[in-house]
Amino acid sequence: MAQVKPMRADARRNRERLLRAAAGVFAEHGAGASLDDIARRAEVGTGTLYRHFPTRQALLEAVYLESVEAIAARADTIAAARQPGAALVAWLGELAVGMLQVRGLKALLGTAVTGAEAVAGRADGADRADRACGDCVRGAAERLVRAAQEAGAVRGDVAPIDVLRLVHGVVTACESAGETDGTAVRRYLSLLMEGLTRA
Repeated sequence: MAQVKPMRADARRNRERLLRAAAGVFAEHGAGASLDDIARRAEVGTGTLYRHFPTRQALLEAVYLESVEAIAARADTIAAARQPGAALVAWLGELAVGMLQVRGLKALLGTAVTGAEAVAGRADGADRADRACGDCVRGAAERLVRAAQEAGAVRGDVAPIDVLRLVHGVVTACESAGETDGTAVRRYLSLLMEGLTRA
């Protein structure tokens, strides 16, 4: 296995500046924000941005990886404090609200709910981030769904990826209706869980 060369100090600084700039621009303008604007705010050339992050998706993954890991970690915290069915609902609620309130997160997690693996041939850092984001969310969903199924709170023919796709749809429905608070999420999730518990 080939060793990854350590990043030069100036390249590391440029990467950090790009991540800070991207976090700000995505928060202001969403996942479709101009990459040229991000490069300008980071005070680097567009070529430097693409050397570090060859695609918009790679940049989104790098910016939001810690947020995704934190959301996934909440699954185990919630599961330790609640019954399996209630734990699944509570975590899905937090996931949905996160996608509504953190601009860019829904676009990133949209790839996680496809169930697709990281695209071959991408830059090492982007490939690792892609797998980490997808694996975190899918792994958390799998643990909670399986526990809920064992407890009889969710029907046995439901796959964890089905639940993630449905929650992504809930977020889209909330956005379409202009409802970005937890009230709408809770209502839609309640309707969703009725379908998940009926044989």
